[in-house]
Parts: sequence; structure tokens; C-alpha cells
Amino acid sequence: MAYKIIGSTCSGCSACDPACPNEAIREKSGVFIIDPAKCTECVGHFDSAQCVAVCPVDGCIVKA
Repeated sequence: MAYKIIGSTCSGCSACDPACPNEAIREKSGVFIIDPAKCTECVGHFDSAQCVAVCPVDGCIVKA
């Protein structure tokens, strides 16, 4: 499973990008996207997904 950023709710703040230990997040056309092939939901790194933890927009990052 991987997380997904809902583009219509992404504010483009970039808080999620440096928080990802797998470098699975990148910017595309002013919003951020998660590469599902790289996303591990932070398993093995943290107890919870760091992108979700730092995102200031509720519901922006969801499980795909």
C-alpha cells in the first residue's frame, strides 16, 4: 500500500517532501505527488507516515 496526495487539496507548501525518508515525494506542476513504488508508509523508519504527520491540510494525504 502507498499514500496518495489529493492534488486539488494540496497547498503546495512542500512540508511533506523533506519529511519522506524514502524520497518518494516530488513536485509536479505546483503540487506534490507520491511515487507509489517508493512509498513504504514509513514502515521501518517511523511509527506513522511522516508526510501525513507534517501536512497542514487535513485529508490531503490518503492511503491509495
